Amino acid sequence: MADITQQRTDDGWLYLAVVLDAFSRRIVGWSMATHLRTELVLDALDMAITQRNPTPGLVHHSDHGCQYTSLAFGRRLRETGLVASMGTVGDALDNAVAESFFATLECELFDRHHWPTRQGLRTAVFDFIEIFYNRQRRHSTLDYHTPVSYEQQHLPPAPAA
Repeated sequence: MADITQQRTDDGWLYLAVVLDAFSRRIVGWSMATHLRTELVLDALDMAITQRNPTPGLVHHSDHGCQYTSLAFGRRLRETGLVASMGTVGDALDNAVAESFFATLECELFDRHHWPTRQGLRTAVFDFIEIFYNRQRRHSTLDYHTPVSYEQQHLPPAPAA
């Protein structure tokens, strides 16, 4: 699941693109920029691919934003064997998992502070995703486990030496 959100700072807007694993709710790819060009979502996708090394046929779901419908993004999906899926135009429920993450981010981070600088917000978003959300925040959908611990519980056993 993938989507983009934005947050205003005194320096101007900061945009955040995320790729979220629907199974574990873990943020596996993310990127921040001062623009909404396709590179924003490509960087998040590349991070997710590097972290997960997905097998061909894995579904990448997003909305119909111009970044996700761009030729460059479609090419990257094809190169890695990912299958594009897009929700119905204008229906946020088609991407509810990503929208839920952004609602959590807004409630638990964005709305609690004033953001004077983009750099301060970048640091806070990094900490929120990598330290808090993926490793400490428990999810009712995951039987109150964190995304990382939920994945660890469902890993296949390591092969015997």
